[in-house]
Amino acid sequence: MNIVFTTKGTDWESKMDSRFGRAEYFVVYNEETKELTSVSNKDVEGEAHGAGPKAAQKLAGLKADVLITGNGPGGNAATVLQKLGTECYIGAGDMTIEEAYYAYKSDSLKKF
Repeated sequence: MNIVFTTKGTDWESKMDSRFGRAEYFVVYNEETKELTSVSNKDVEGEAHGAGPKAAQKLAGLKADVLITGNGPGGNAATVLQKLGTECYIGAGDMTIEEAYYAYKSDSLKKF
């Protein structure tokens, strides 16, 4: 299963980014292989609109089963993620990636 985090950095100790569409990075944790990889999302910095749906499309390419973020995606992005079958969990904005992962595993995050 691929769990994707919206983050400000690329390792376990990095802070989560509470934003979805404009998060600096998407960090992917593959639970089967225990591998952590990252994808920059900085290409949307200059975009006036549509960052959320573009980010949702990136998650499709990452084969995201679960998204963990701070505030959650906006309406259009949420619709795309729902169609992809990606489960979204919010409330991890003030955590590190590692803290957010364990909060998810202990059912401490809110399902979006």
